[in-house]
Amino acid sequence: MAYIRKFRDGWRAEVQKHGTRASKVFEKKLEAQKWARDKELELDALKGAGGMTFGQASIKYLATTAKEKAPGAAEWESNRLDEMAAYFGEHTPLAQITSVQLGEWRNKRLETVSGSTVIRQFSVLRCLFREAVDEWKVLAINPCGDVRMPEHNPARHQVWTWRLIKRVLQAKNRNEREAEAIRAFHIALHTGMRLNEILAAKLVGKVAVLERDKNSGKASPPIKVPLARKGAELFAKYPPFTMRPDIASATFSDLTDALSIEGLTFHDARASALTWLSRRMDVMTLARISRHKDLKILMDTYYRESAESIADRI
Repeated sequence: MAYIRKFRDGWRAEVQKHGTRASKVFEKKLEAQKWARDKELELDALKGAGGMTFGQASIKYLATTAKEKAPGAAEWESNRLDEMAAYFGEHTPLAQITSVQLGEWRNKRLETVSGSTVIRQFSVLRCLFREAVDEWKVLAINPCGDVRMPEHNPARHQVWTWRLIKRVLQAKNRNEREAEAIRAFHIALHTGMRLNEILAAKLVGKVAVLERDKNSGKASPPIKVPLARKGAELFAKYPPFTMRPDIASATFSDLTDALSIEGLTFHDARASALTWLSRRMDVMTLARISRHKDLKILMDTYYRESAESIADRI
């Protein structure tokens, strides 16, 4: 059923059909009527198609959109979608997942993880539903737009001190996984690279090369990370990595727990390295190393030198 109503200085078209609601405001009544007719036809077509399930949408998203992203990102998104499929139901039609259910998922996640983590994970859902609406044409409305996100965590200021770094590097390895995690940590301190990048990178001269997914259907150039001398030496010295990023992250977290190191993560090594590198090079060079297109993120999130430390240098 379609309704055309006067709304302020324009006309609001409202369509409700097959359990889906949609509305839009236009300047002219004829434009509103045309949109309503087109939307009804679209909803009829969607119902006739039978509907795509969450599991089917996840498979299609990972086979297309996710593969275009940086190394490690597709695997991370795949793991998140597996977790979400367990919550929403793999065979649940996408059209039956509402903003209310998405809000309930958000609240459930906030019981165990931070607001920033929820925002990062929700971005996968947002991208999937956007593809379903804009590209695959299997949904009329993206329900993510009506879901309020939590606040980001306060910016972190922690940096690894040399005393704590020494404890990690000299820790007695209980198994090969811990040894790999420590080697990756050592490299991160001298390169500012992310964990998943370190595990996937190949050394070419003094550059770490990250190949993009060759199955993405696009001839995307590899990502190249310039390395300081020590970083290149460590890449050349250590054997190839065999762990997945999620296992390496969990292993490193277990190691720091065993060493009674609190409040520091593997990712803090990236921020620590970029903070130290900032003393030796200009901000544009640092941004090329960190691969930040937004300098505000580099400044607010990864540059963590204290005011006292800066005062000692000026």
